[in-house]
Amino acid sequence: MGLQKDKEGDMAFPPLEVLQLNSKESSILPNKLFFEGRKPPFFPWARGRRSRRRRRRPTSPSPSPPPDVAAAFLLRSLCKTTLSPFFFSRSLCVFFFLSSTLLAWLPPPLPPAPPRPAPFLPLLQARRRRPLPPPLRPLPKTISKTLFPLKPSLPPLPHKLVSAAAASKSPLADFFASGDHPHRHGAAAVVLDDEADDKPREECGVVGIYGDPEASRLCYLALHALQHRGQEGAGIVAVHNNVLQSITGVGLVSEVFNQSKLDQLPGNSAIGHVRYSTAGQSMLKNVQPFVAGYRFGSIGVAHNGNLVNYQALRAQLEESGSIFNTSSDTEVVLHLIAISKARPFFVRIIEACEKLKGAYSMVFLTEDKLVAVRDPHGFRPLVMGRRSNGAYVFASETCALDLIEATYVREVNPGEVVVIDKDGEHNLCLMPHPEPKQCIFEHIYFALPNSIVFGRSVYESRYKYGEILATESPAECDVVIAVPDSGVVAALGYAAKIGVPFQQGLIRSHYVGRTFIEPNQSIRDFGVKLKLAPVRGVLEGKRVVVVDDSIVRGTTSSKIVRLIREAGAKEVHMRIASPPIIASCYYGVDTPSSEELISNRMTVEEIRDFIGSDSLAFLSFDSLKKYLSSDSPNFCYACFSGNYPVKPTEVKVKRVGDFLDDGLNGSIESIDGGWVKTLSEKEEKVEHPV
Repeated sequence: MGLQKDKEGDMAFPPLEVLQLNSKESSILPNKLFFEGRKPPFFPWARGRRSRRRRRRPTSPSPSPPPDVAAAFLLRSLCKTTLSPFFFSRSLCVFFFLSSTLLAWLPPPLPPAPPRPAPFLPLLQARRRRPLPPPLRPLPKTISKTLFPLKPSLPPLPHKLVSAAAASKSPLADFFASGDHPHRHGAAAVVLDDEADDKPREECGVVGIYGDPEASRLCYLALHALQHRGQEGAGIVAVHNNVLQSITGVGLVSEVFNQSKLDQLPGNSAIGHVRYSTAGQSMLKNVQPFVAGYRFGSIGVAHNGNLVNYQALRAQLEESGSIFNTSSDTEVVLHLIAISKARPFFVRIIEACEKLKGAYSMVFLTEDKLVAVRDPHGFRPLVMGRRSNGAYVFASETCALDLIEATYVREVNPGEVVVIDKDGEHNLCLMPHPEPKQCIFEHIYFALPNSIVFGRSVYESRYKYGEILATESPAECDVVIAVPDSGVVAALGYAAKIGVPFQQGLIRSHYVGRTFIEPNQSIRDFGVKLKLAPVRGVLEGKRVVVVDDSIVRGTTSSKIVRLIREAGAKEVHMRIASPPIIASCYYGVDTPSSEELISNRMTVEEIRDFIGSDSLAFLSFDSLKKYLSSDSPNFCYACFSGNYPVKPTEVKVKRVGDFLDDGLNGSIESIDGGWVKTLSEKEEKVEHPV
């Protein structure tokens, strides 16, 4: 019986178990095999010369035997005691030939690897030797320089971001430091840190829509208008058939949402959120709105602000058995609502908000209600509007209302709870609301010029700041320019007051990401040059006044001055349309610690020398309050004076949880900056005199 073919047409050899050697013929034909009556396969090396010549078929060569069959034949040939010397030597030669061939094919052995120490053993030993630090005490500064490139002259900056790929827009690129980012042709990957845009950062923007069949699409457009308030993440929650459906993502609004995703969010009610990451990476689990289910149904929330008693509330909730999935202080609000036993729903919100301290402007969404809440001090803005079809709209700024053709109605008052349901609008002012303390920086930097914030036009406020600055600190100049974009309106007011033409001496690029490939030959002030380009025809040979909205660390201002001088300017005079920033903000604005603020460490003359300008002047604090007139007591000036309406007894400027849980590995001791130490009554009086 010959060889049979399998289903694919290949020759099928019998299994190794059926291979039998006839002992009677072994002395005559030791290489003759019997496969239970079937014809054996052809082995050219196991037959004599005649047999090989007789069996050769040039047109159809015989297939090679399987390796296991050949090996079995060689082993049996060597082990048989009745083999003749001739066949034994021949088989032995074939065996050694195959062995040497296989050894030649094998790669050379690798050298032994040196022993590796246990990576976590020193850390564990150190932890055993070192007692746990007491709560709410400053922590050591041990952030890796690879992840956070810092200047030697400045303390480490805990709020710096790691890189984010500008070309791919992939959130996975956030995990690469500048030295580990892949690049080509030996060029270095440069990360544009916050020093390239040395400004305070607004953390969030919120939107809420009720009673419109295209609520999610309108929410999407409104978030576009609020993109300047947060660029690290966006999300929308909509209600359809009494089910809250959520879509969130990392990146810009246009990157997170598309037509197919918006089709998954039908319904007449929706809330949205844009987020700026305050520290570490911007991971998906921390992108709002948050959605949670509890015994009375489901609830979604979007929050703008910061809670100063977040850690104390979270510790109490965790001791009672609550489990947290994110590092955001917004999740505390959901837990407080869930454990409340009050009825109806808005009373649970009020009961939860009474335990909160700090800044919050929030919108809540349930199966049948939309609720807007503002903290008793009114730190962060929240406005209400109506569309022509009767739909209600809530947003952080009126610019979002303009885009979706909603009419501005009024602001949500401090301490007010607005409930929107099928029966209409219900206004409740059940929370205690002391004197308002609205953030003055909304008019200086955060809000868009076309918005109305706290009942005032942002454009008119900034224009007036420029006029006051020109009256207090004029300069002999040939041209007035602005640091775009936030300094443009103030520069227009300054130029009009002194009678000097305003021109665009700096052109801002609006298509700049955070990671770039720099040539092998380093370029000085690379990050600033990518964002700002000087116009030599405007600056060359002229005395220039540069108007900016604020100076935080002074690093960007010094680069801008150097950039203008390199363009041929004869003199450079810096004018700042705000008072010096000497203290950190704890109410929802991402600012450095007080030690990093240049105005807290230097005088005006020292700052002028540091940035390299011919003169420097700030808007005076008294003139600012005088302009605000009767509204002056309603604004918060903590960043200018250090007097906080709500004492920051336990929080730090950046949320520590974002650093730990947003993708960076390390213990609590590895966080830069630590917690703000709890102050005693005597220390509070010394540090914050009344």
